Amino acid sequence: MIRSLGILAVVCYVPFAFADVESGPKAGEKGSELKVFSVSGTIENKEVDYAKERGDAPTVYMFVNAEKFGRPMNQFMKTLDKKLPGIDEKAMGVAIWLSGDTDKAKEFLPKVQTSVKYENTALTVFPGEVAGPKGWAINPDAHLTVVVVVAGKVVKSFAYDTVNDTDVKNVEEALKKALKK
Repeated sequence: MIRSLGILAVVCYVPFAFADVESGPKAGEKGSELKVFSVSGTIENKEVDYAKERGDAPTVYMFVNAEKFGRPMNQFMKTLDKKLPGIDEKAMGVAIWLSGDTDKAKEFLPKVQTSVKYENTALTVFPGEVAGPKGWAINPDAHLTVVVVVAGKVVKSFAYDTVNDTDVKNVEEALKKALKK
């Protein structure tokens, strides 16, 4: 009897232990204001509203939990960065650092850019809480939230509690599918 209860407890617990993280706006929503400090990319060393700046152009927003940034996440971002021009000539990535320490992030990101050399991805800092900008529904438990936006509307949001370069395929497919419509 005790053994049966133990197995039941494990079976009941497992689905919650491996639950997906939900983060990001729902498909069909309009991209909200996104005021950030841009460290690298087409706009450097100044504040910008990237949602307004990008307008209808296809954009992949990557909300990075700064505490969780590491080699696998960087590989995801670099792989996506290389694929964007092949999907659409106007496609661009915008990585938004969510750290709660703006000055530290502003100091760190130029080092990342010098090392990695992103060509199609702007590195930016959100000057607020780790929960990110209002209207983007970022879950601070997600290591990375990726939001694909085409024509100013959210196509799909992806939330990762672990990520690597093999996850780029899903983002790439969502962007391609949206651009065919």
